[in-house]
Amino acid sequence: MERRLTPAPTGAHAAAAARPGPLAHDVHLAGELRSAIGVAFLLLAALLVVDAGFGTLDPTRGALWTGLAGLLFVILHPSRVSVRPGLLSSRGLLTTDTVRTDCLVSVRWSDEVAQRMVLRDTDGSRVEIDPTVLVRNPAMWHLLDTDARASIRQGTLLAGATALQQLAQRIDRETARTVFRVSGLE
Repeated sequence: MERRLTPAPTGAHAAAAARPGPLAHDVHLAGELRSAIGVAFLLLAALLVVDAGFGTLDPTRGALWTGLAGLLFVILHPSRVSVRPGLLSSRGLLTTDTVRTDCLVSVRWSDEVAQRMVLRDTDGSRVEIDPTVLVRNPAMWHLLDTDARASIRQGTLLAGATALQQLAQRIDRETARTVFRVSGLE
């Protein structure tokens, strides 16, 4: 698994990153980041107002509430997902995870509370992403789908065709809903 504190790709990932081609990123990231900041700030404000209202606010409690709001922000902070031909990267607050999408070995759904898609490549690197990022960003999905098909043709993608097909069907449904909504048929 490739987890590092610097965003610069190395080894086989550097070769994939150096390839020319379009870079697609999550166009909704800024809104999600604003929401995370807003929710954390609202929690902090509510805690400080309630504590001050009861007359129990002191510097220690203020620091505690600030730390709690900071923790909530860290939990809600969205990962920055970007896709280019041959490479998918997910950058969090401190780490960057990268997989070669043209050398995928497996694609599966995680069994957690929030549904995540887990991608692994032949180098052993692993990335977990929220599948709604791909649903909301057709350019990212197109690049990933093209590379996943290349992995299937090469015979490296041994497990995950079903997960990709499920995601493709979900994206097709969302696209059809959007077309119907825009055309006034829904």
